[in-house]
Amino acid sequence: MGTKQSIPNRRYTDEFKLEAVRLAESIGSNKAAERLGIPQATMGNWFRKAKAGDLPTIADAGGGVKRGADELAAENDRLRRELANAKVDLEILKKAAAYFAKESR
Repeated sequence: MGTKQSIPNRRYTDEFKLEAVRLAESIGSNKAAERLGIPQATMGNWFRKAKAGDLPTIADAGGGVKRGADELAAENDRLRRELANAKVDLEILKKAAAYFAKESR
């Protein structure tokens, strides 16, 4: 007779639970549980609680912080600069790869 391995008790944030339920709605609860590495029974419980309205919303969890337009514009500008830098880096790497590939022949 084998010994039953116990799964350690884990605590999940309400935001994680809500995102897991959203994933379960799109691909199914069993696949979502497998993808997230959580027990299927736990996923099923969250899914049922969400449908019944017993799962706290993101606003209740404090995760839905609204930011001002200035903050969003600043972040958008930063992300645009970051993307431009990444594109330049990628172009340099492509040219270097082509150069070294030509050298090795």
